[in-house]
Amino acid sequence: MKKLIISLLMATALTASADTDLSALTDTIRLPRPVSGARIESRPGPAINPTPKSARFSGSTVDIGRGFTIASCPVAIPRAIPVVTEGGMPLSVTVTGEGAPGSYSLSATPERVTVEGADADGAFYGLQTLRQLIDGNRLALAEIADEPALARRGVVEGFYGNPWSHAKRMSLMEFMGANKLNAYLYGPKDDPYHSSPNWRKPYPEAQAAELRELVDAARRNHVRFIWAIHPGRDIRWDKADYDSLVGKFSMMYDLGVRDFALFFDDIEGAGANPERQAELLNRLTREFVARKGDVGSLIMCPTDYSGLWANPTERGSLAYFGRTLDKSIDVFWTGDFVCSDLTPKTLEFVDTRIRRPALYWWNFPVTDYARHIVMQGPVYGLDPTVDATTAAGIVSNPMEHAEASKAAIYSVADYAWNPAAYNALDSWERALADMMPECADAYRTFAIHSCDTETGYRRDESWNLSMRSADSLRAEMERLKAAPATIRRLASNRALVDELDPWLTQAEALAARVIGALDLLENGGSMTDAEYAEAYAALTMTEAEREAYAAHKVGTLRLQPFYEAALRHLASRRKN
Repeated sequence: MKKLIISLLMATALTASADTDLSALTDTIRLPRPVSGARIESRPGPAINPTPKSARFSGSTVDIGRGFTIASCPVAIPRAIPVVTEGGMPLSVTVTGEGAPGSYSLSATPERVTVEGADADGAFYGLQTLRQLIDGNRLALAEIADEPALARRGVVEGFYGNPWSHAKRMSLMEFMGANKLNAYLYGPKDDPYHSSPNWRKPYPEAQAAELRELVDAARRNHVRFIWAIHPGRDIRWDKADYDSLVGKFSMMYDLGVRDFALFFDDIEGAGANPERQAELLNRLTREFVARKGDVGSLIMCPTDYSGLWANPTERGSLAYFGRTLDKSIDVFWTGDFVCSDLTPKTLEFVDTRIRRPALYWWNFPVTDYARHIVMQGPVYGLDPTVDATTAAGIVSNPMEHAEASKAAIYSVADYAWNPAAYNALDSWERALADMMPECADAYRTFAIHSCDTETGYRRDESWNLSMRSADSLRAEMERLKAAPATIRRLASNRALVDELDPWLTQAEALAARVIGALDLLENGGSMTDAEYAEAYAALTMTEAEREAYAAHKVGTLRLQPFYEAALRHLASRRKN
């Protein structure tokens, strides 16, 4: 962490002309680590998400105005790929049974397109790459060989607060498939049939029907739907509760679920007993998973899921799991803290104790601890050397705002597929364009000032600002003031606009406040006392405005602190 002197205070005679160095007005704050990576201005071919392991572009394109004629294809064709019964470019998709799970090769020549997947997932991923080679009626010619670095890549709906709607989960399944994510864990803390008090009971009929539909949508998009149960708050560790748990798993199995997880996080008392937890998981592996034959290996979230409180000794629960837990079971870990970077050090700590690669539960962009924030910044703080020997995978815990979480999920997909090639800033730029192609610049202008949590896991924000020029700050604030109207007018993703709307309103108001502060800094010296007092009063936030801002904050790292410091300076300057 390094110190930033943001601009404001101390120089009582300062005025803000166009070339004023605002850093003479100082508030000292501590900055998070900066965003890594850089925007890629020129590419040899189309941007593909996630970034392929190997891609060679010829630099040429070919017309596909007549679409593709399918020679063979064992998986569903994405809607964006135009298909005709005859006369189109030949497209052949096959499953070879050879290679790493999820791997594929793609050859796009002027004569034909060939996709070969090691398995059905790989064939599907190859088609998702083909979709991104198409621009209108033109197809970029390329040779691609690709495979995922991590086995589990996905999303855990594991936040506190309002669970996502069925419609938003259905939308997420298609988004995950398009970005080659393969794991969705259903575990919203405030679903009473996932946790206490109703984990023993069946879902109501209507909710069960929605879950069945969601499982089917996940399967179509090559996403493993993993249903999690959170029984630890009131589990009794007796035969009746074991039978209830198996019964609930069986009910979910009948809805189509073939993957299960047990969460023992955020509990205390009898449910937190690691010996009981391991015994239960091992028994379920023998008596449910093995007997069913088509159920995937279990996943667990331990009570000691963070280095913040996990006992590091051989007497700790992690070491106990390492000695006793069935080796097929993946174990979640959130890092050194509940919300923290993914580092080699934290993986070495947990992996050596649980004696397997940990499954990283990354608490980003989740804001259940800062619900006044909508996280729209880059995905960074993830180590590029991670591979299958050190991590079983990574899943993102998102916000309760499903659509607004997708920009981060886009980049998590990029990282999880190919950590070594991950470029955080460029991935963010591509994510914004993917979410709002009609007004990506306006979305970026808003998003760059809506990145910080204000507390806990702080993220860099407003890093494009120069606090050494009133002119450049004013220009950026004019762009920020105009961005919400542009987004509301042009963006076709209305669900995203609706989720962002209260923060867009506050961004516009904050930009106006900063502009007003600059105006008064520049012109206040020539005002009468009455004029100055009137301008200062107009610039000061009312109680209602402060309440509205407190509920939906943006610009917490640099912009609002600048405004507050400006007010203090302007008040002290007039007194002097």
